Amino acid sequence: MLMTDLLYARAQMGLSLAFHIVFAAAGVALPVLMVLSDWKGRRTGDADYQKLSQKLAKGTAILFAVGAVSGTVLSFELGLLWPEFMGQYGEVIGLPFSLEGVAFFTEAIFLGIYLYGRERVSPGMHMFSGVMVAVSGAASAFFVTLVNTFMNDPSGFTQSASGPVDVQPLVAMFSPGWQYQTAHVLLSCYQASAFAMAGIHAFVLLRHPGAAFHRKALSVALPLACVTALLQPVVGDLSAKHVAKAQPVKLAAMESQFETERGAPLRLGGLPNVETGEVPYAVDIPKGLSILAFADPDAEVKGLNAFPRDEWPPVAKVHVAFQVMVGTGSAMALLALVTLGWRWRKKAWPHGRKMMWAWLLSGPLGVVAMEAGWLVTEWGRQPWIVRGVMRTADAVTPVPHLAAPFWTFTAVYLFLGVTVVTLLVRQVAGTLPTRDSGQAGGEAHVH
Repeated sequence: MLMTDLLYARAQMGLSLAFHIVFAAAGVALPVLMVLSDWKGRRTGDADYQKLSQKLAKGTAILFAVGAVSGTVLSFELGLLWPEFMGQYGEVIGLPFSLEGVAFFTEAIFLGIYLYGRERVSPGMHMFSGVMVAVSGAASAFFVTLVNTFMNDPSGFTQSASGPVDVQPLVAMFSPGWQYQTAHVLLSCYQASAFAMAGIHAFVLLRHPGAAFHRKALSVALPLACVTALLQPVVGDLSAKHVAKAQPVKLAAMESQFETERGAPLRLGGLPNVETGEVPYAVDIPKGLSILAFADPDAEVKGLNAFPRDEWPPVAKVHVAFQVMVGTGSAMALLALVTLGWRWRKKAWPHGRKMMWAWLLSGPLGVVAMEAGWLVTEWGRQPWIVRGVMRTADAVTPVPHLAAPFWTFTAVYLFLGVTVVTLLVRQVAGTLPTRDSGQAGGEAHVH
């Protein structure tokens, strides 16, 4: 397929978002794990928890730095690639952007205090600075997500021939469904980071079963991973119910529902064919979609054919991404249930090889689910950049030759990605047991 400048602009924005979201999620979640480790270290006097909090602080700093770079790139791309969007709707949705900037700088200030003030400020102030890093990181993600909520369900203005008038910034900032989308995003940050951390330490424990430091690190990651994995399907269901009412064409694409019908089935898997309106290889659960979307087995669900063809999202992409998100989320929730069951029966977190393998293999699933969820959100809104009022094609810059910045930034992101992985591997390698260190304390269960 020949790439147009519009496709290059969308691809560059998509690549930037996909790269940045990993670091943004870590910037939200790692400070929470860092503070929990610090608190456990102060409460128990255990040097391993203090060491863990220091390692997590360094990891947070590395990821924060790269996230700051990629986030700055995104800010420039919004203005350079989509000037019509920012020109017309910047005043409508500018407030959360400004508040996100305040949250970002607050996080940077307190992260500096936490990193360099461990022996220079009081223990209470040091702990407070860590809490503020966690709070401001969550606030940053919260405000950015409000912008995306506006793009999906715009409010707070009246559309005229010349653009938005009667602007109400607070109404626009809290567009319909904001509470579901922000909760869904924040949980995904904590879930993805906790699962990744658990997977890393499970990997080490498979090679060094007696490594007490990694047992304790796992005991910090597992509670957050399990709680978020079980809360996420509940919040996701509330979010999907809102989408069913507010964005029915997106729901139809997510479920490959071509025809409007009562008692619509829930489709598992399948590869939708937009030409024939069929979904080969799908397994249908009778009336499942009507029940989940409207809590009524006979509720009517609008199909794609009820909407103009030029307003359809890319159905196959949205459907597959949605299936990946739901599938990985279900797998993580199941593992969380098994893990909590083990914890309740054994009065200790799991440490056997089978469970370590399960957590190792599940480590990347949080990131996969998070990326798939953002693809559903962004692809599902197409062909609109602001749903119902501005098409993506009308917002793109008229400047030609967008292939050049796309491939340039692709190379930059690859370089940054390799650099970050190298630095994080070195951080983990510094905690591995040496041959002469022994396995002291390794057989103790961590409660």
